[in-house]
Amino acid sequence: MLDDLRTAIGRYVVLPSDEALTAVTLWVAASHIQPGLQHAPRLAVVGPTKGCGKSRLLDVLYETVHQPMMTVNTSPAVVFRVIGKNPPTLLVDEADTIFGPKAGDKEDLRGLLNAGHQRNRPAWRISGPEHKPTAFPTFAMAALAGIGDLPDTIMDRAIVIRMQKRKPGERITPFRSRYSVPELHALRDRLADWLVPLRGTVAGAVPKMPVEDRAADTWEPLVIVADLAGGHWPARARAACLAMTRNEVVQDEQTTLKTRLLRDIRRVFDQEGGREALRSQDLLAVLIQDAEAPWAEYGTKGLNAYHLANLLRDFGISPANQRFENGRQAKAYARNQFVDAWARYCPAPAASVPTAEITARPAQGRPPAPPSGTLPTGPPGGPAGPRPTR
Repeated sequence: MLDDLRTAIGRYVVLPSDEALTAVTLWVAASHIQPGLQHAPRLAVVGPTKGCGKSRLLDVLYETVHQPMMTVNTSPAVVFRVIGKNPPTLLVDEADTIFGPKAGDKEDLRGLLNAGHQRNRPAWRISGPEHKPTAFPTFAMAALAGIGDLPDTIMDRAIVIRMQKRKPGERITPFRSRYSVPELHALRDRLADWLVPLRGTVAGAVPKMPVEDRAADTWEPLVIVADLAGGHWPARARAACLAMTRNEVVQDEQTTLKTRLLRDIRRVFDQEGGREALRSQDLLAVLIQDAEAPWAEYGTKGLNAYHLANLLRDFGISPANQRFENGRQAKAYARNQFVDAWARYCPAPAASVPTAEITARPAQGRPPAPPSGTLPTGPPGGPAGPRPTR
């Protein structure tokens, strides 16, 4: 049955790896036993751009999971009232409308998705004409699709499917309701006939997990289904678990590396006396010279201009031609490009002011002396500083 489901999903969607296809297959099956589970794993379907198949995957999930509830822009109040003892499977498309800069008043929905990963985490609200405190269940499996990574609190509770655009030679079967839906509904009904009677059994299942902590909580329902199926599925599920959790560790390390790069570049600009721009080669030279930084060993021959531009691209930072004091042009990074990224990802700690400086009063009739180390009041870089090319 799982083999048939895996084949059907792979016909309609090109997933990034065999492990991802295995994970999606087991996640669909686990939705049919969620009333007996202790954790409700999220499925984070993310991609760098539109056209990567995220919405198509949700279409397939909608026809195969237990009691689907598809939404794009629903209110938290609706979701609170729909979730009950037999919760739906939430399918949220365009998740950037919830977590992006235009999220607005969706913090309640974000809190619900965080809390609903674990059983017995209700949301309390004042409800009814008598305004009584009421506990609303939050426990429900959820798949969220959107461009770019979701917040860390969601990704940490999710099986992450990093979608990519199809290559020219990769073919899929067009999704058409007249023949796709009956096929997928038949698979859904077979899953329900097999798994619904086992909900009481899985409540006490304690499978052996290849990972620990929250990763184990998230993958446990999928491994339970694989163990129920037997055959090659227990080994396949655990191999997918290891591969995909390790991949996310690499992704986290890459994110941490980018934050380290921002901090190091800020230090270089500070050391250069607040210049408006630095040549790419000059910036690279200083970064590589730091013996405690990873840049000398980055890649095969150390950090180069291509690596630098690639690491900074996600922050909207790129080099441009600048004219320097000798009149020559060179690729350079302007300081003002980094200001927003520094504030968001590595804000400088607030400088503490000694108590003596707070209480000290200047001598009567004399202006206070400037503290040592004060930066010059002229424009950064001085009159001979670099000027952007027009």
